Amino acid sequence: MELRDWAERAGAEDARDPLAALRTEFYLPEGRIYLDGNSLGLLSRPAETALLHALAEWRELGVGGWGSGEPAWFHLAERLGALQAPLVGAEPEEVVVTASTTLNLHQLLATFYRPSGARRALLCDPLNFPSDRYAIESHLSLRGEDRSLMREVQTRDGRTLSAEDISQALEGGVQLAILPAVLYRSGQLLDVGAITREAHARGVLIGWDLSHAAGAVPLHLHDDGADFAFWCNYKYLDGGPGAAASLFVHRRHFGRRPALWGWFGNRKDRQFDMLPEFEGAEGAGGYQTGTPHILSMAPLLGALSLLGRAGIDAMREKSLRQTQLLIEMSDDLLAPLGFRVGTPRAPAQRGGHVALEHPEATRIARALKACGVVPDYRPPDVVRLGPNPLYTSFAEIAQAVSILQEIVASGLHLRQDASREEIA
Repeated sequence: MELRDWAERAGAEDARDPLAALRTEFYLPEGRIYLDGNSLGLLSRPAETALLHALAEWRELGVGGWGSGEPAWFHLAERLGALQAPLVGAEPEEVVVTASTTLNLHQLLATFYRPSGARRALLCDPLNFPSDRYAIESHLSLRGEDRSLMREVQTRDGRTLSAEDISQALEGGVQLAILPAVLYRSGQLLDVGAITREAHARGVLIGWDLSHAAGAVPLHLHDDGADFAFWCNYKYLDGGPGAAASLFVHRRHFGRRPALWGWFGNRKDRQFDMLPEFEGAEGAGGYQTGTPHILSMAPLLGALSLLGRAGIDAMREKSLRQTQLLIEMSDDLLAPLGFRVGTPRAPAQRGGHVALEHPEATRIARALKACGVVPDYRPPDVVRLGPNPLYTSFAEIAQAVSILQEIVASGLHLRQDASREEIA
């Protein structure tokens, strides 16, 4: 197809997009096409309003904001968790917004990793974001366990994981598995329900990293029986840079005491009794430790209101159409220039972003930024394009691919610095 044909198709998609009106709720960077929503979502007007409201309460109420703010800061972590619960298919008490992604993983590992007898291994994968591996290795080290107890699912192509290989890796003394619902480089979406059932059938507990899944794909954590999950809130959930993170703990584990105690994990009705004994809250709120970071949580109130208006199913439907457009245009216009789509093509195996592989990905990412397209780069050879269905138009996707084609066809990328510094 010619570029004008792709542009016409994109325009037709925009014309019938039921979510198009929400685009005006975001601060779109002037003169740029923003395709890095899988790293940091853009600021929305409701998120800005919620943050300014929290600042005003701090200014006007001082310490009184903990009890008389709207919402009261004392209950903000649980309230945000309840608002997020529908996005991940959880009950309100199973989710809390707290700390950071890796700190939440540390809390969950400390609580759920209980090596005993022949079951001592921790299962992960070689393709996940490295911070998860760091946390797993640190827990093995703290417990005096050998690093060899960190097992990995094998990858056949360096991009994706197969259900067969995951099933095989769950054997051999694994006590706990930590896997990503969406792989951060390739964008592969794993079958959370099927893998969870497979793990439990083998007596293995399983936790899920949802950092590239929450807000991008519908999830059913409670019904699927996931033991726990954790995720960040600054990607598809648009909570802002460094936004407080989230964790999920299935109701059947509510009787399990968190391993790491802190005063904000206490029962709410006893928290200010300042008793020397820890009395943990029953739900996910009990996994909190220190005082909530109110100014890093407040924007989520506004951001989640937009996601609630859109609905995760409608967002997913649009996301699949947008990534499909990206893939088809890449096959037609970019493959002849040395690009390869590294993301699974089947909709059921595709998350919210598309990975384009090219030997000159470093230079290409720099050239894209210079030409007004904001991508994401992952070494050694991946340019990730992450449209957000709340604010990315189909026309922007078509234009970005056109620019990408022109950059490589003209050799513009070869005039860019090949170093990886300052590439997101």
